[in-house]
Amino acid sequence: MSAQSDRRDEVLAIVLDALESLNQELDEKDRVEIGPVTPLFGADAKLDSLSLVSVIVDVETALTIRWDAPISLTDDRAMSREVSPFDDVGTLTDYIAELLQEIAPV
Repeated sequence: MSAQSDRRDEVLAIVLDALESLNQELDEKDRVEIGPVTPLFGADAKLDSLSLVSVIVDVETALTIRWDAPISLTDDRAMSREVSPFDDVGTLTDYIAELLQEIAPV
């Protein structure tokens, strides 16, 4: 595996961990199915806006700790993309990997 692939796997784990933490706070009936294609935002998403913000904050915190660099996922760049980084777990993971490549190339 390449270093970039390893990094993407690590980012995916961080996002999935944030969703798992959210699930632990929710009633069983409100929990989301967690995986690489889990919708985060839009018509198919089970997350409400407050839950999405909670996940984003958890992910940003974990990324900042792991790579010792402040990372903001909700800046103008993210919001102006043609495909939202918040569509699903995969698009968020790819967006984060792109940001990390710029901050700390492998």
